[in-house]
Amino acid sequence: MEGVVFLFDTQHSICGLILAAGLSSRMGDFKPLMPFRGKTLIENTVSSVLSGGAQSVVVVTGFRGEELETLLRCRYGDRVLFARNYDFAETDMMHSIQIGCRALPLCEAFFLLPGDMPVVQRATFHKLLGARPANAVSVVFPTLGGYRKHPPLVDVRLIPDILAFDGEGGLRRLWQQHKELVYTVPVDDDGVWIDLDTQHDYQKCRQTYEFMN
Repeated sequence: MEGVVFLFDTQHSICGLILAAGLSSRMGDFKPLMPFRGKTLIENTVSSVLSGGAQSVVVVTGFRGEELETLLRCRYGDRVLFARNYDFAETDMMHSIQIGCRALPLCEAFFLLPGDMPVVQRATFHKLLGARPANAVSVVFPTLGGYRKHPPLVDVRLIPDILAFDGEGGLRRLWQQHKELVYTVPVDDDGVWIDLDTQHDYQKCRQTYEFMN
């Protein structure tokens, strides 16, 4: 991080980074566009991050990227920005994260979560913001039952380390290398561990959350 200068823009002090580049192969359908609560899964995820305190969101697209970008641009206008992972079929999530980090507008920190986590509560985002230490580089995780979950709130001064990471283990390994920077806050929100990989996950989520705000 030495030698890297970040300029903070008060209009984008907190951003979101949402990952939606994958093939959805385990689902058997294209997850981001599947219906949920009267809109699509990806719209629910984007809306949750914006309502949770992010001024803007970067969505990393790949498979069917143009279709996704058109939908989100029409709904959210310039509050949603896009970065395309053209190698989505051959690369892992860490590659999409790195692409998204390069596309973030000037900000102090960003929420990071996959696009298939549509039911994280607004209060969880606010708790993460409240637990973020002042004037310190940090990554703040929500915990449920003692386990760290998504979405972490990541200080942008960690971006150089994210971009430089090359190896196995992705962000999990990177956070292990920076244990002294990791903070946690307990939350009462099952949404932090609900990600929709299979039809069973999706149907269970709809049964539980379809009519809940």
